[in-house]
Amino acid sequence: MRSSKNSSTKPRVIALASMAAVMVLAGCSGNAASQDKSTSGTLAANWGGFPESWAPGAEMEAGYQRVPYENLVALNDQGEITPVLATEWEQTDEALTLTLREGVTFHDGTPFDAEAVKVNLESIRDGKTAYAGPLKVIESIDAVDEHTVRINLSEPTPSLLTQLSTRGAPMGSPKAIKAGTIAQTPVGTGPWAYDAKSSTKGTRMTFTYYDGYWDGEDSVGFQTVELYGIPEDNAATGALATGEISLTDTETTQFSRIESNASLEHLSYPAIRNNPMFFDRGKGGAFEDVRVRQAACYALNTEEIAKLEPDFKVRSQHFSEGEPGYNPDVTGYTHDLAKAKELMADAGNPKVEVEMLAAPFNEKQMQVYAEQLSKIGIKVSVQPAAPPQYFSQWNSGRYGLGLGSNDELTPYDWYQAWFAEEAPGNPAHMESAELKKAADAAIAAGASDEADALWQDVTKIISDEALTCAHVAGEELIAWNTKVVTDVKPSTQPWETNAIDYKALRPAGE
Repeated sequence: MRSSKNSSTKPRVIALASMAAVMVLAGCSGNAASQDKSTSGTLAANWGGFPESWAPGAEMEAGYQRVPYENLVALNDQGEITPVLATEWEQTDEALTLTLREGVTFHDGTPFDAEAVKVNLESIRDGKTAYAGPLKVIESIDAVDEHTVRINLSEPTPSLLTQLSTRGAPMGSPKAIKAGTIAQTPVGTGPWAYDAKSSTKGTRMTFTYYDGYWDGEDSVGFQTVELYGIPEDNAATGALATGEISLTDTETTQFSRIESNASLEHLSYPAIRNNPMFFDRGKGGAFEDVRVRQAACYALNTEEIAKLEPDFKVRSQHFSEGEPGYNPDVTGYTHDLAKAKELMADAGNPKVEVEMLAAPFNEKQMQVYAEQLSKIGIKVSVQPAAPPQYFSQWNSGRYGLGLGSNDELTPYDWYQAWFAEEAPGNPAHMESAELKKAADAAIAAGASDEADALWQDVTKIISDEALTCAHVAGEELIAWNTKVVTDVKPSTQPWETNAIDYKALRPAGE
């Protein structure tokens, strides 16, 4: 048994819309959208599209989620686990025991306690959630006392604390979870509580400072946070320049406008791990035959994809050098159309027709993939969707092929999220015996010295079986109006898009 107890530890497994839209924004949001945010103490943030669900475990961007919600723990800029709602922890191969922060309440007045943690983790694990996979390791949860919770594990999981720090495990009110209202009305423990009366459905969600916040009013710079969902970059930049919004996600196409305005600044940070996933690989599925998947991988030309965005870099695999799971023997699939055609011929040149859901921010990339795959007889129909629909449906199993950003930080979590037989991202429920055997061995190794090598075997098999390929990495781009807000910096949570440190933001002129 290996045990560690700390309030700041580094886990072994980590190396660890158009001008019309602006008019809609101003017209539908009343006086709030047109007043000077710096004098009102209001931060107005735009992340392109509201979540379809605010329930813990649902797929939602960090820019939205991390306003009302907090996690049990967080990662600092050194990759170390630090306290948030849990203040201490002790982990063994059999269990993770957490000591919870006292005096914390949810925005609806419900106490934050061991029972609340139990309800949250069980609802994420047992529901059809995007992040259920890595939590399947939780065998049971015991509320030892009001402020102590023991999470019993079915297998060694050194990365569990890391998973609990991500957007896959925020803490929501158990009362709201049980009532089912949390999907549309977020209720967390964060500094800002949802204010339905001040919000305008589909346009603005308003969050005001929660008087019962455990860390106190001095810990935040803004009394109010308004969240917007302007999907079109030109409209967002226009709203940013006029001060109607304080900050926004953006694209490189907007840099000339941003840089020509002395009031606007922008930053970037690594946040995108982008790769196609072959979902329809069950019996009789379009991608059941490994040769078809491999052919598709050789047909995809990531060098052409990298030209779409200046920040895109071609990668051979999901993990970066120096991270657990990175395997130097994985070279990926270099574009080779002749080899792709040879593999398709060897597979009998099957008729392959699939649909692929796209969002505004990745539709161009998917259309290029579709054109490349058509050269070997694979027909891909790209279906445009609004961001909320995209996030909730792209990997649901309704579409044979998908393109998503995998933000898992450890090979265990990546495997459990996408490739294990019962993984939420494996709707075909297909897993080879070889992959399962390798993953079982890596899991059994826990945090031992040999675990890293065993997880490298897992990532090699995932590549060899072409379960995913054509990896590129990119950056998240954020722009802000310096006349409104200062101290803008990305969150220390790695590989999260639309992530900023909300508590660190301060009104300009303070």
